[in-house]
Amino acid sequence: MMSQRNSDVSAQVAAEFTCAAGDVPFTPGQARACTVREVLDRVGGKWSIGILVAASNGPVRFTELERHIEGISRRMLTLTLRNLERDGLLRRVVYPTVPPKVEYTATPMALELYESLVALTSWAERHRRAIAEARTRYDAEHAG
Repeated sequence: MMSQRNSDVSAQVAAEFTCAAGDVPFTPGQARACTVREVLDRVGGKWSIGILVAASNGPVRFTELERHIEGISRRMLTLTLRNLERDGLLRRVVYPTVPPKVEYTATPMALELYESLVALTSWAERHRRAIAEARTRYDAEHAG
């Protein structure tokens, strides 16, 4: 049985990332393709990249993700995991143990995305100091 707290998160997942109808006609219950922007918003989200990279290296547990992703709250981790699962990027497996063991694994679609995410995070790591310096220079020149 799902606790009230968990069902609140599930409702948020459905409401938070519903593809806008736009000009695409569809009947109720019929899946509609998300726009490219909507897909990029999801996979490029603040927490999604770290989760997808971690899950692409093999099954990962909630507590491992919580330790691995600096600054994420339990609630935001839960919400992001559910959204990624809903979008078909993660597979959640619950093992019938006490306490229950839950693992998240990247789907083939997420594994296809993995190299791009690693390239993006590597680029950010290589250029983070230069970007910080550019910001400092810009702020100094435009202080006013």
